[in-house]
Amino acid sequence: MALLLNIIWLVFSGFWMAVGYLVAGVLLCITIIGIPFGIASFRMANYALWPFGRRVVDEPGAGSGAAIGNLLWLILAGWWLAIGHIVTGLALCVTIIGIPLGIASFKLVPVSLLPMGKRIVDTDQPGVPSPAR
Repeated sequence: MALLLNIIWLVFSGFWMAVGYLVAGVLLCITIIGIPFGIASFRMANYALWPFGRRVVDEPGAGSGAAIGNLLWLILAGWWLAIGHIVTGLALCVTIIGIPLGIASFKLVPVSLLPMGKRIVDTDQPGVPSPAR
């Protein structure tokens, strides 16, 4: 099921959102200071391209550096990408078939705003705690 959802996602929104992350990553990598942000953007592009079957978990040991990085990311690129996810999610929710994809787009908003200190893992990866329900 994840494969089918990922293919539909790729066609209707994943490709365009991944391009947005790639553009942000390239622009951020122009300066040496922006390289860590560009790398985070490239990781998010991969996740935005193929999100089903994966999830975001907190990186153990991420501290004040991640918090400062998240603040800078939010100002430089995060809110643009979050707006993209919100608009895409609303457009996908117009049809009944698109509602699960729209919900997935809304789930990407928090990590698009604050990606530092996060790690993307497979949902069935051993040794990674399940999210609290």
